[in-house]
Amino acid sequence: MEQFIEFAGNHPLLFLALAAVSALLVQNILSTGGKLNVAPLKATEMINREDAVVLDVRPMTDFNQGHIIHAVNIPSSGLKSQIKTLEKHKEKPIIVTCRSGGQSAAACRLLKKEGYENVFNLQGGMLAWQNANLPVSRKS
Repeated sequence: MEQFIEFAGNHPLLFLALAAVSALLVQNILSTGGKLNVAPLKATEMINREDAVVLDVRPMTDFNQGHIIHAVNIPSSGLKSQIKTLEKHKEKPIIVTCRSGGQSAAACRLLKKEGYENVFNLQGGMLAWQNANLPVSRKS
């Protein structure tokens, strides 16, 4: 413990960086809760068996370059103002995706706050989806 205190005193910037990274990791673990994340193969099962809706929160230009078939595109920048367009899907599971999973986790939290109960984050986003060799559509 003495060495830790000595290190913190001798290297305050490194100690602050360590504290910041640790706090962000804890926040990320607590905010997503792990159970909200679904792997790409589990997502395909939910789409096929539970009629899950895929919400893609990437910008439209990225969406048009390739997205999950039948996905709904609402960019994260406008999600709060367009959240009512998802009202008809409120009872279905909603799988939220982005490029790598970060923006979609934030979108999941927003949807939960707005009363959407059955919301899941696609773990790894579209990068993981494509790495799993799952189908991608370029049609709008």
